[in-house]
Amino acid sequence: MTARPVRFHNTLSGKEEEFRPLAPGRVNMYVCGVTPYDACHLGHARCYVTFDFIRRALTRLGYAVTHVQNFTDIDDKIIHRAAERGETPAALAERYIADYFEKMDKLGVGRADVYPRVTASLPSIVTFIERLIARGLAYATGGDVFYAVRKFPGYGKLSKRSPDDLHVGARVEVDERKSDPLDFALWKAAKPGEPSWPSPWGPGRPGWHIECSAMSRAAFGADTFDIHGGGQDLVFPHHENEIAQSEGATGKPFARYWIHNGFVTVNKEKMSKSLGNFFTLDDIFKRVDPRVVRFFLLTHHYKGPVEFSDEQLRAAGERLAEVDDDVRRLEAALKIPRTAKPKESKNLGEMLTAFPAAVDEALADNFNSPKVLAVLFALLGELKVRVERPKAIATEDLRRGIDLLRRTFRDVIGVDVGTPGPADANGGADAAVADRVARREAARKTKNWAEADRLRAELLAEGVTVEDTSEGPRWWRR
Repeated sequence: MTARPVRFHNTLSGKEEEFRPLAPGRVNMYVCGVTPYDACHLGHARCYVTFDFIRRALTRLGYAVTHVQNFTDIDDKIIHRAAERGETPAALAERYIADYFEKMDKLGVGRADVYPRVTASLPSIVTFIERLIARGLAYATGGDVFYAVRKFPGYGKLSKRSPDDLHVGARVEVDERKSDPLDFALWKAAKPGEPSWPSPWGPGRPGWHIECSAMSRAAFGADTFDIHGGGQDLVFPHHENEIAQSEGATGKPFARYWIHNGFVTVNKEKMSKSLGNFFTLDDIFKRVDPRVVRFFLLTHHYKGPVEFSDEQLRAAGERLAEVDDDVRRLEAALKIPRTAKPKESKNLGEMLTAFPAAVDEALADNFNSPKVLAVLFALLGELKVRVERPKAIATEDLRRGIDLLRRTFRDVIGVDVGTPGPADANGGADAAVADRVARREAARKTKNWAEADRLRAELLAEGVTVEDTSEGPRWWRR
């Protein structure tokens, strides 16, 4: 299969570009992972559902994707939180890595191919720092090592910021040992009681940014890879610093394309703990099915913000419940043999044949999940209308349409719809229901209304709805 051309927004250029992978038909994609010091929240869901959707899209469009996602399993936040709770940083990180996998599994986020960890990557990180020092781009002082930002001419090209315009802010560490306030730590000297590893500069641990430069290079076995992803909040300083480190060390481009998902907002403000508008996935999953959360997120384009509220989530849940019910009703309609007029069959056949290409077109257009959903809803609406009209849809076309809906929701959107359907949930019990529906229809044809009404009431009491149509009765379980 030849991979289909794709266009998407590249943060580096600031515009949509046609994707040209380094190797035809193959994609190396690195996504920044979590720092496991607390429970997963809605911002994590936004990021990892986004990149799971993007991986699914690229795979469907014919690309072989190698997906790498790290764990920052040693960090100031982990050390401080572990001290607060009286446990080791390693135990705390392990617990929240397990929490990450549990929550992402519920959201239908597929596993990456490789999950490198900082604590397992120390030799390559130390070697990377040594290379930067040798090239005059980093300096050691008092057991710490800092990157000299102004010695890298391209600094600011991702975030569109100039070093001369940058001021020391909330995410720029102030340290008197730095030659310049913008310089950032590559290696941190160990403080008493902290975990540490040996290095040429003394015991310590890596700074935040260096890990991804070293781990992506080790994972892909190359200085340059195709796509780097993460949340919008990582553009500066994290991803900007990764570029400075990697391109400074190798002299080659780091990632050729950068993709960033938008923020989750509450009342138009970015979700954050400091504002008190913070929602963990544990809290949300107590209120709604995780697949509703995934569906809700993918009703928004990944580039834009997602405005979160209970009302928005409830509306998404109601819409998904409607889809489930519609698909079950369509499947119930399969129980009655159907034929269609030639013109009706031709028109629907053309729509069904064009459907996969319409999905692919939406995916190739900057991974447009709302557009994919619009294509799905158009087909669902068409099938719903046709089963209500005489001779508007043949059984084989209805079955084909349902299959397209189910497979696309499952494989592209990542949400199973319509399950459990009658046959799935009830097995052989359906035969007894079908028999009573048939007996009721026979009673109606002989105008034995009392028996027909009795059977209908009996079925209704068991949660089975029967609908009489021009093509015969349809039934489904409520």
